[in-house]
Order: sequence, then structure tokens, then C-alpha cells
Amino acid sequence: MTNCNILVVEDEDAIRAMLVMVLEQADFTPIAAADAQEAQKALNEALPDLILLDWMLPGISGVEWARRLKKEPMYRDIAIILLTARGEEEDKVRGLEIGADDYITKPFSPKELVARIRAVLRRTGKLQGASTIMIGDLVLDTEQHRLSIGDKPLEVSPTEFRLMQFFMTHPDKVYSRTQLLDQVWGRSVYIEERTIDVHIRRLRKILAEHSREELVQTVRGFGYRFSLID
Repeated sequence: MTNCNILVVEDEDAIRAMLVMVLEQADFTPIAAADAQEAQKALNEALPDLILLDWMLPGISGVEWARRLKKEPMYRDIAIILLTARGEEEDKVRGLEIGADDYITKPFSPKELVARIRAVLRRTGKLQGASTIMIGDLVLDTEQHRLSIGDKPLEVSPTEFRLMQFFMTHPDKVYSRTQLLDQVWGRSVYIEERTIDVHIRRLRKILAEHSREELVQTVRGFGYRFSLID
């Protein structure tokens, strides 16, 4: 059993029922909602491990509700996968920019859906028993404390390992130096913010040896982001 709770937000009854059935067969625990208002009530009762969210909903759209959630500290770390008939590249980018973790275009197969859900849950560390985080060919093993690209191990310090673990479980999001210090070092530790720059440079140098330095990106005026998207 995965013991992962999935909040399904879909206004079409037949599709919602199908999603619930697929998730139950994959050993997830689905909670169903027909719109953002019902979904918000479900969130007030318990936080799910992931939200499967239709882009187009009556009232508040799925993408707008996701944008609001990502602004709230209580909800911003909940993984979100958007479901939509929209296939244009600009819509996909918009979904990722507001904080969605993945994007699935309808129609899709149940097998693909479950695979994408499991991939996001592994990245965010929510899938029980998952010790490996994989993004592209970059693999981070929390049990072995090992970071590698393909079968090639990367020599990183414990701090750089923790920094990469945070980045890989929070991809495509921009974090300030202060936020990274709080998340990786902890608020009780006093360290100069510029220390982040030193570790970022070291990570990029290591990644550059495998032509992956673009994974850790500088967002001028804001901070840093880990992303496969250039």
C-alpha cells in the first residue's frame, strides 16, 4: 500500500469516477471534489499528498485555484498535477510557472497517469519507502547518501547534498537565499546569505563536468531555481 492521499478535483462526474477507480486500483486513497470550493473544504479537513486538478472548473478555474494555493504557506508544498485538454506549450509553461509539479494532457491512459503521479510523489518524498529521487538522469539516493548522473557518482559535500535534495524535491520554483538558508541549514543556524552563492558555484562546477550546470539557475533579483527547463 502506498498510503498516499490524492485529492481529485474534476467537475465531470464520469471522469471523476474513472479517476477515483484508477487511483484505488493503484492503492492510492482518493478524495473527490467537483470544484475548487469542495476541494478547499477537503483541504481544511486534511492535507493530501497530491492534488490531481482539472484546469477548467466551474467558478474558480483549476489553474487559478492552484495559483492561490501556492501563495499560502500551509499549502504551497502540496504537489499538484494539472489535467487539461489544453496542449499548447504556453499553457504548459503557465501551469508550471504558477507552481504545478506536472501537466497531463487529455486524453491519457490510466497507466500514464499512475506513472506520472508516482514520479511526482517520489520527487517530493511522499511515496512511502521511496529513497530515490530521480529527475531526468540525475539520481539522488537518500539512504546511500549518493548523488549521480546516470551511473556516474558526483562528489558533493553533505551540505551540497542537502541543497540538491531540497532543489530536486522542489523543482521549477524560485527560492531566495533566505528561504534556502531556512530550508537547508535551519533557522537556528546563523550563516551569511552569501554562503549560498559559494555552494551554488560548487554545485554548478560539479554539474558542469557532466554538462548539467544549467540545472541550477540564477533568477536575477530573486534567487535560485532548479529546473530542467531552460
